[in-house]
Amino acid sequence: MSAEAEYTGASRPAARGDGAEVTATPRASLLVTDRDGVRTLTLNRPHRRNAIDGELWLALADALRATAGDRSVRALVLTGAGGAFCSGADISVPDNSHPIHRMRPLTDVALLLHELPLPTVAKVTGPAFGAGWNLALGCDLVVATPESTFSQVFTRRGLTMDLGGSWLLPRLVGMQQAKRLTLLAETIDAAQAHDLGLVTWVRPAGEIDAFTDELAARLAAGPPVASAQSKALLHEGAVTTLRQALAAEARAQGLNFATEDAPEAYAAFTEHREPRFTGRWSVRRPPVRPATTENRR
Repeated sequence: MSAEAEYTGASRPAARGDGAEVTATPRASLLVTDRDGVRTLTLNRPHRRNAIDGELWLALADALRATAGDRSVRALVLTGAGGAFCSGADISVPDNSHPIHRMRPLTDVALLLHELPLPTVAKVTGPAFGAGWNLALGCDLVVATPESTFSQVFTRRGLTMDLGGSWLLPRLVGMQQAKRLTLLAETIDAAQAHDLGLVTWVRPAGEIDAFTDELAARLAAGPPVASAQSKALLHEGAVTTLRQALAAEARAQGLNFATEDAPEAYAAFTEHREPRFTGRWSVRRPPVRPATTENRR
């Protein structure tokens, strides 16, 4: 099933093809497409190489909140229109609001994307600069083309990094490489980004759509509860002790055993077929007994 709508952070609802509602306006700065459990968010400002203005930051935050609360969505793809991923925040229009207010939507987007309880993939074609690159790094996996380019461009603009770059980069490449990328604001290609561990796969431009579609379908077919907990465990494990990580793993495993997915995986293994994961809770409540004088005490 496929449906498409336009997010801009406004409040007019539009019906989706599957009966759900999304926020839409005629100005489509963010396209939202749903197909078979995969939601694709497409930054749609190609005339600005998908630079994100204030309206689009709000639209992204709204779309991520909606995705977090939509159990029909099992994987998310984030991409850009017109041959670019995202050239960063749009600074072409003066904004006289207080910097604290200007930064709040960016903070919301970074946290919502990081905490989204489902797998996320950045499909990067063309440039991913500044906040645009950090938006891609905020996803769980990154697919790029050989033509993709990347830069922590902030110091060239007299600015410091944002959208979580100061947290993400050292964890992904180590402190020394993070300082190199940040202080020199170098532009690197997809091969260099792949060698640094900042891109998961590089695929030819003519193959990236099919590759990402297949990848997202595989992620969407996974066990939703176990996938969400695995992602959270990895995030938490980077900043906790081994003892805390083991305790968290034990709690997560208890929840997994209480779904129908673990028995389904075993059945699929013995029957030599692919499992059909649903994430449904398998614990049954006891029947409710009619209230009597006896059991009211």
